[in-house]
Parts: sequence; C-alpha cells; structure tokens
Amino acid sequence: MTRLELAKKGTITGEVRLVAASEGLSPEQLSEDIASGVSVIPINRNRSITPIGIGRNMRTKINANIGTSKDKISVEEEMEKLAILVKYGADAVMDLSTGGPIKELRQMMLRNSPVAVGTVPIYETVVRTSARKGSIAKMTADDLFAVIEEHAADGVDFITAHAGLTMKAIERLKSEGRILDVVSRGGSFLVEWIIYNEKENPLYEQYDRLCDIAYKYDMTLSLGDGMRPGCLADATDRTQLEELLTLGELRDRAVERNVQVIIEGPGHVPLNQVELNVKIEKEICKGAPFYVLGPLVTDIGMGYDHITAAIGGAVAGAAGADFLCYVTPSEHIRLPTIEDVKEGVIVSKLAAHAADIAKGIKGAMDADIRMAKARKALDWNGQIACSLNPDKVRQWRAEVPPTEQEVCSMCGEFCAIRTVDRALHKK
Repeated sequence: MTRLELAKKGTITGEVRLVAASEGLSPEQLSEDIASGVSVIPINRNRSITPIGIGRNMRTKINANIGTSKDKISVEEEMEKLAILVKYGADAVMDLSTGGPIKELRQMMLRNSPVAVGTVPIYETVVRTSARKGSIAKMTADDLFAVIEEHAADGVDFITAHAGLTMKAIERLKSEGRILDVVSRGGSFLVEWIIYNEKENPLYEQYDRLCDIAYKYDMTLSLGDGMRPGCLADATDRTQLEELLTLGELRDRAVERNVQVIIEGPGHVPLNQVELNVKIEKEICKGAPFYVLGPLVTDIGMGYDHITAAIGGAVAGAAGADFLCYVTPSEHIRLPTIEDVKEGVIVSKLAAHAADIAKGIKGAMDADIRMAKARKALDWNGQIACSLNPDKVRQWRAEVPPTEQEVCSMCGEFCAIRTVDRALHKK
C-alpha cells in the first residue's frame, strides 16, 4: 500500500512519527493531513532516505534544480553541486538534465542524494525522440510512459507531469494572447506535440495510466504548470487559471487513487498578486501542497533573479505555499555554476525561514533569538554558528583589523551595542 492508502486506513507509520517529531506535530494529525491530501512525504518505495514532510503546518521546504545541458556536460560538476546544495540546506533536488548520459546521471544522483530526488521525464523522452525520430512531435504516448516508468523504477521520489496542459488550455492561450506565450520547457514540448498531432495531451488523456505507475512505486506526482506566466504582464490570466482548474480536478483523481500529489505554481508574479495566487491554488486544489518557482516579482533582475525569487518566495510561503523552488543568479542566462547553486540555495533557505516566522511555525524564530543573544554578547563565534553560510562570515571576520576584533569594522569604537551596555551598566 502507498503512504496515502495507509493514512486513509488510520495506520500511523514510523515515517509519519519521525516527520511529525521533527515538525513538532502530532503523528495523528499529520497522518490525517496525508490522508486528506494536504501533506505529503515524497519517498519512492525503492529508496531509503530520511523522510521529510511537505504541506500543512510544516516548515517551508526548498528544492534545488541541477542537471546537464547539451552544451555543458560534466557529471562530476553536477555531483559537486549536489553535495553543495545538501550542505547548505536543500530539502530536495531535481535533475533537469537534457544532455549527456542522462540516465547514468540520474541513477548516480539517486545513489548519492540523502534528500528527495525529482525529475521531469518528458525532458529525457524528448531527447530520445529527437535523436531517434528527428522531431519532438513524433513522440508517442508509449514513449513518454516508458520513460516515466524507468524513472519510477530507478527510485525517483517525485516527478513533474504537465497533465493539466490540455487542448482547451491552448485554445485559451490563443484567444487571450500573451507577451510570453509559454516559458515552461516541458509545457512547450507538449504544446508543440498537441498542435502538430492534433491530439490531446497523453498525460491528461491517460491520467489513470500515470496514476497507476505512481501508485506502483509510491511516487509523488508534482502536477506541473505548463502555462505558468513567464512575465509579470501575463500573471494570473485566464490561461493560467484554465490549467489550474484542470489541476484541481486531477488532484482529486490522484488522491482517490491513493497517490500523493503536489501542485506546481508560477512563475513571474507581481508582488501584490503573490498571496492571491496561493489562496486561489489552495481553494481550487483543496489545500494540496503548493510548489512555487520563486515566484519572481520583477522581470528585470537578470543576474539577481535569486533575490527577486526570494522576495516572492517569502511572501508566497507566508501566504501558505509549502515548497519553494530555488532560483540561481544565472537564471535566464546560462547553466548555473557551483557558486550559483550555493547562492541560490542559501537565498531560498532565507526566504523559507522568513515565511516560517510569519506563519508562526513552532520553533521557527529560535535561531534568530540565538543570533540576537550572540550579537548582544559580541560573541562572534556564536554569530557565525547561527549563520547559513559560516565559511563566508568567518572569512569576512578574518579581514577585520586586530584592533577591532571585538566589534565590527563598520562601527568600530562607536559600536552601539557596546556603548549602550557600558551606559546601562556604568562600566
């Protein structure tokens, strides 16, 4: 049986007890939340990792994307990225490889990752189809489902499946019009396939087949938003909502078939619409865990899109989003470097933490209180230990002149903390 099926039967598993303890929840409540589809524990039955929970009343989790492209293939570098993102706190990783030994890289990631691993099987399907048949449009439903089964059998914990991108959604896109039509890579593949073949999306048309595979391996479905807005001007439009309505229906069908499910969200969204997007998803999808890319709150942040995404991610998390997909400084520009991956994870982790404080998650502010106490005591080792990047802080502290080792070199002898402490205690 799947985790969802066991939860429906009232069976509280060891995994549920472990996750509940780490989140400060009762196992009974967490099990009920899994049964109702508002929380998930994404682990393939073929893997053994420390479980994490994503969903109601739990800490906001973050995902980090890595993977090769046709133009840059280095398995060693991707493994180094994996180690870095785990070190700095990623809760999950997605392999988005589109070049080189894709299968071997995925299997290596599964062997080496102590956190949940996700993939987007249509990427590998398209790579194979293009190599064998010369065109994405010549992909068959069997081609796609064969790759999905491979990923599931390998142990992938969750997959993105753009099952809500339908012929109706494409007609809505055509009639409404957008500045940036479709920016989702998986979504664009399906748009081309549907238009060329004049057939319905196989992930939608054969959704039961998708659920059967997910059930067999207890693999979580992350229902992708192929019509997510790629710029602020397209946000929260009828095309986006058309797909979301379909995702809500597919969420119900997955839960009925005892398959855990997550809903993916935008994208590029103006700051004043971020909370609205979260509330709409939660209403339409009956509280299903919401997984957002950013969202990026401005389109002009090239080189700094990890920051524009963190701003949106903090607001989204505070409003109820459960899972943030990190964005690196090189988003929209190139494949991220090892340093880009590190910066993306740290900034996303800060956004998730800020969201947890706003949501009142139990224990979320404990680290901030420890940091404040260490600052009052001018305890630099304590402050370094509380930071998300101790190596960076330690390096910068090493640059402070010897005469100012007790304070920071910005305030120096005029340190506010030391001044007030001296006055209050008449030192």
